[in-house]
Formats: sequence, C-alpha cells, structure tokens
Amino acid sequence: MHSQPPATTLSPALTLLLATATGLAVASIYYVQPLLGLLSDQFGVGSAAIGLLPTLTQLGYAAAILLLSPLGDRFDRRRIIAIKAAGLVAALAFAALAPGFAALCIASVAIGLMATLAQDLVPAAATLAPEAERGKRVGQVMTGLLLGILLSRVASGSLAALAGWRAVYAAAAVAVALLMPLLWHGLPRFVPATQAGYGSLLASMAGLWVKHAPLRRAALAQGLLSVAFSAFWSTLALVLAGPEFGQGSAVAGAFGLAGAAGALIAPLAGGLADRRGPQAVIRAGALLVFVAFAVQAVAPASLWLLVGVAVVFDLGVQAALVSHQSVVYGLDAGARSRLNAVLVSVMFVGMAGGAALGSTLLAAFGWRAVPALGAVAALGAWAIARRR
Repeated sequence: MHSQPPATTLSPALTLLLATATGLAVASIYYVQPLLGLLSDQFGVGSAAIGLLPTLTQLGYAAAILLLSPLGDRFDRRRIIAIKAAGLVAALAFAALAPGFAALCIASVAIGLMATLAQDLVPAAATLAPEAERGKRVGQVMTGLLLGILLSRVASGSLAALAGWRAVYAAAAVAVALLMPLLWHGLPRFVPATQAGYGSLLASMAGLWVKHAPLRRAALAQGLLSVAFSAFWSTLALVLAGPEFGQGSAVAGAFGLAGAAGALIAPLAGGLADRRGPQAVIRAGALLVFVAFAVQAVAPASLWLLVGVAVVFDLGVQAALVSHQSVVYGLDAGARSRLNAVLVSVMFVGMAGGAALGSTLLAAFGWRAVPALGAVAALGAWAIARRR
C-alpha cells in the first residue's frame, strides 16, 4: 500500500518547526566533541580512549537508523517522532547525571539511538513538500540539521566554559522537551506506506540496495565524505588543546561558526539539484573537501587556516549531502524512510569510522595525519561520484 500525502502542507511555520527540531535532535550527538579535552582530564583517560565517546554515539546513531528508521514506512511517523523525542530527553538527562566514564559511554550510545529523531523529521518534510520543490524544501529543513551539527559545538564549548560539561547535556534535554508538544500538535498523522512486518522491512532494505545503483553510489560517496567530516570535528578540540595551538573548549566550540557557513548552502544546493541535476553538485562538493584537507595537511599550523578549512570542507560535505538526498528520495516514494535509512546508516558508519581513525591517527602520528585521512576519503568520494 502506497502512502497518500497528508492534508497538512509544508507551511513556513511548519518548515521552521521541523528545521529547529531536526537541528536540536542531531546536535545531541555533537555536543561531546568540544568537551573531549575537559572529559579527558576529568576521567583521566587519554586521547585514544576519550575518542570512544563520539565513536559510540555515531555507532548508536547508525544502528538506530538501520534498525528503527524503517518503521517510519510502517507506522504513523508522528507517533514515532513523539516516542523518540521522549527517549532523547531521557538519554540527555542520564548523560548530565553520569557518575563516571563508563556511564557516559552508555549514555552516548543511548543519545545516538534516540537522536535519529532527526532522520524521521527529514522524510516527513519530504512527504509534505510539493514534488517539484522537494529538493528545495528538504534543503531548508536540512539547513536546520546542518546548523544543529555545527552550532552545537559553539553552544557546547561556550556553556561548558561557563557552567561545566554537565550543564550542556541538561540544557539540551530541556530544549528537546520544550519542542515535544509543538511537534505533536504541528504535525499531521501520516498514513503508513506499507503493511509489511518488521522483518520484511529490514529485508527490503537489502533489496533496495541491490535494486538502486544510485542509492549505492550515494551511500558510499557520502560515507567517505563523512569519514573526513568526523575525523576533523572529533579531533579538533584535542588538536586545539595541543602545543601547536594551546586553546580551550570555548575556541573549539567557536569553530562551529566557521562550519555553519557551509550549512547555508543547503537550500541553494537543493534548488540547484532540482533544476540541473545533482551529480555536478556532488562532484564539486567532494572536490572542495579534497582541496581543503590537502591544503591543511601540508600548510604551516595556523588558526586562520583551520577556520578556512572548516568553511570550505563543510560547504562541500553539506552540498553533497543535500544533493544525495534529492537523488535518494526520488527513487521510490513508498520507501523514503528505508531509503533514507540506508543512506544515513552508511553515512554514520563513516562518521564513526572517522572518529575512531582520527583519534587513533592523532595519537600515533600527530595532527597532520587527520587532514591526510580526510583528503584520501574525499578523493574516493569524488571517484565514486564520477561513475554513472
């Protein structure tokens, strides 16, 4: 059974609500990154071990997208959004109260699982948007997601400097709790796209992977770009705290402002993908990421260079992501949650791999190994994007 569009349309107010909720949900998995230096000192663990926190969060996110997000095609998406929002509030509150490093690791997994709320909100926007404007409208909601990813670091680093790391998680829990009633009353009921059982839903994702070559290319290319993205942001606080830069969590968080410039390209990239096709946008985005990291890997240490790298590579990653989503959402209207689940689960496996590899390379070879990894990953994404 194919889903029918809900009666509610994607009004400006609802678009703003979805963008805000998506941003706050996805921000939850990035609050930890500017805090790594503080947490390393408090719990007495080294740079390799502290890298477990972003790695576990990303793995939890990837697992939940693969195992839970397909339910959006089977059940009323509004109810799923409400349940996940409540679970995210609980996970963030547990992190704020975590008594030790092991407990914070558990909380990190739970936050990753429930933060997939964001990946239920984006397909909701795609369903509510007119078909001719889907790329543009999804791009507008994705702006909220991308700003949430990047500005989360600003908020986290600044608040931690003023009130400690526990205040970051407590404030995040309150913010999501305040949005819950607005989402419940603002969203319509969604008619399920299928009556298939849970096992069949999971099995069908493998079929979608085999059936749609554009899905495979999109997932693999965005997964490689995510390796580069996560390696940079997961190690930035440790790099800035090192002898080359000597900066604290507030400066690490402020780098989110530089990266946020890339998020502003999301609606433009979506509109360009609607008009001229997404492939050129994807290739250009991958090339920007490669150039940014290649320059960082060989240039002298400089805060201003790091700022420039953050702006350029974030722009490339986000432009590619919006264009990849435009490709994927157009493949099968009745399977958007599952298509999104495949794309984003591969992407967040890349995120987790980037966090783990970045921390390991930083500890073993120093900070220049991180942009070298990013350049290689981006080159691979560009090669995949060139294939037809």
